[in-house]
Amino acid sequence: MLSNCSIRALWILNNQDSVIFSRKFPVVEKRCRVAYEKEIKSSGDDKFKYNVVPYDSELAAAFVDRKKREGSARGYGLRVSQSVEGSDSWVDDPITRHIISLYINKGEEGEGSLLWPIVLHMKGTYCILVLPLVEPHHLKSYARMCKRSDCGNSVREEESLSSLLLDLPSITGAFSVAHTIGDIITGDITEPEVFVTASPSVGGLLDSLTGSIGISGISARAKPVAAPVAASTAPGATVSGAVMFDAPKIGSRPLDKDVLRSFISSAMPFGTPLDLSYSNISAIKTTGFSSADMPPADRKQPGWKPYLYRGKQRILFTVHETVHASMYDRDEIPDSISISGQVNCRAELEGLPDVSFPLTGLDTARVESLSFHPCAQVPEHGGDKQAVTFSPPLGNFVLMRYQAICSTGSPVKGFYQLSMVSENEGAFLFKLTFMEGYKAPLTMEFCTVTMPFPRRRVVSFDGTPSVGTVSTTEHSVEWKIITGPRGVSGKSIEAIFPGTVKFAPWQTQRLNSSGSAFASIADEDSDLEESSSNIVNVEDYLLEKMSKDLQAVDLDEPFCWQAYDYAKVSFKIVGPSLSGMSIDPKSVSIFPAVKAPVEFSCQVTSGEYILWNTLGKCPVVATPKV
Repeated sequence: MLSNCSIRALWILNNQDSVIFSRKFPVVEKRCRVAYEKEIKSSGDDKFKYNVVPYDSELAAAFVDRKKREGSARGYGLRVSQSVEGSDSWVDDPITRHIISLYINKGEEGEGSLLWPIVLHMKGTYCILVLPLVEPHHLKSYARMCKRSDCGNSVREEESLSSLLLDLPSITGAFSVAHTIGDIITGDITEPEVFVTASPSVGGLLDSLTGSIGISGISARAKPVAAPVAASTAPGATVSGAVMFDAPKIGSRPLDKDVLRSFISSAMPFGTPLDLSYSNISAIKTTGFSSADMPPADRKQPGWKPYLYRGKQRILFTVHETVHASMYDRDEIPDSISISGQVNCRAELEGLPDVSFPLTGLDTARVESLSFHPCAQVPEHGGDKQAVTFSPPLGNFVLMRYQAICSTGSPVKGFYQLSMVSENEGAFLFKLTFMEGYKAPLTMEFCTVTMPFPRRRVVSFDGTPSVGTVSTTEHSVEWKIITGPRGVSGKSIEAIFPGTVKFAPWQTQRLNSSGSAFASIADEDSDLEESSSNIVNVEDYLLEKMSKDLQAVDLDEPFCWQAYDYAKVSFKIVGPSLSGMSIDPKSVSIFPAVKAPVEFSCQVTSGEYILWNTLGKCPVVATPKV
């Protein structure tokens, strides 16, 4: 059983579908050949043959063929009229837009071969393809699915793509490799944000001197031996002074093959991913190791701490929560609100200490699921408090992730209505309440509501909100409600915004015969004049007329084609967490004992916070009643 993650090969293609970088791992390929030989010998299937990793030109040609067959680089993801037997879309599973197969055509030299699974990750103008090592019988199973007469993942089916992928942990590793390489080649190297509290004023002569040269506060910045810390001021943050990062800012630039080769040789030697942290690899290569970095003789140095820290000691904790909500304002559909949170940490401690603290807010009535960093040791949790002990890595890291419900209710409540009064004009109404039931020190720093119209061009709007200002773009109307530096704290406010929005005349967009698989939308209701007399509701008639020649829906934005279904809310709240997750700095202990200040901060931002149009259609999933 090939239980660990090993990579057979990886490729990077540009927007011209040309391979500009590739790396093959002979050690993994040898293991693959041995596994295939054992499978052929045990099964007695002479038709099943081992196929070597294709040349770059062969892979590029196969990738182009798949794009033509599937309609795009990612493909349909569902079985449609254009799907052919043996293709990814024939399997009828959306995951085939991210885990693809390629048919390598050998031409006259031999028969073609199926290459699967290939993880597809698109970043910027690049396509990253990663081929992990899997057992031969897994490839056989997928080949049978590609030729199955029925479609979908039926519960009664013996073979399904979902159950097959659950048996392949190497897929997860391949995705991690693809995402890391994508971040490196585009310069998008990020770390979890950890906020540093601004230093308090000490007054007197020191303040007058530092103020005269433009320094608002002085705080010691402890730096690791191997990598300098870059601190940048966080704009608009009232409870945080700076955001700290360790990863080098490589910026957006053309593909640097030397940097990529160096990272691959260090992070995944012989094709097995060991450490995909770009900041760790860069720090080791920059500074190396010295005799002063030797760990204590009685302690083992963990893999997540390749070198020891030296400098001023302190620990920083930041709870970052993202609120997702679907607000319907309908009796038959309950509103849905959830929180995705993580506890970010930066422990600047010398040696190899252990840090422990009681984490509050883990009441099972609020926290639905949670996971910890491998450096943490957590016993079976129960009740509201949980003891956590960890040996901290270097730099910023995510100590814990969790899913929870909002214990204080929705920060933004109300409804949104939009009705088309004519083909090119709509009347809308917002009635919202902010921070109802929220008490100080919770503060909403800003809040904006956006009405997107991706398929229509906004010409003008008319209306005056009770609070805030309004601006428009070509395809949206933006309502800035809370913008002041003080925000809203300790009270709730109400806002009403009635108005109308006018669009440019609708331009008929005909679909050609070789277009999307969803072109049947444009062919429905061919005689609109004849059927309009049977439509009682004028709004239904207008929507039907406007949607007659709409382009096919993009699978990544399945609800944008009607363009009038929702408004999106964006906000930021500082203060305690909404889930109740908290860390008491006074309860944090370090062993061996050392004097190190502990700082704790928290911020809450909006994710997909949607106000669905109460007069339109909306997606909803039935949930079982408990």
